[in-house]
Amino acid sequence: MKQFIVLFIIFNIITFFIFGIDKLLARTGRKRISERTLLILALLGGSVGAVFAQKLFRHKTQKFRYILWIILVIQFILFELFWNYTPALTA
Repeated sequence: MKQFIVLFIIFNIITFFIFGIDKLLARTGRKRISERTLLILALLGGSVGAVFAQKLFRHKTQKFRYILWIILVIQFILFELFWNYTPALTA
């Protein structure tokens, strides 16, 4: 389970920085990272990093206003279910 948590943290840090890079690209007028890619990163487990980046960088706040929070809540519920109902992980 420790490996899962470490991977989760690393993936969220990567997602956070990718959102930050996209904000930097937007400010400098260069080619951006697609919204699809940003949402896929959040869906794959980077929702915590995406929400923090959205708040810190004030990035995609109108377009992704509720989407990232919905993804985050769903992932939290799934994590709780997985954690509480998988005996091998709690032992």
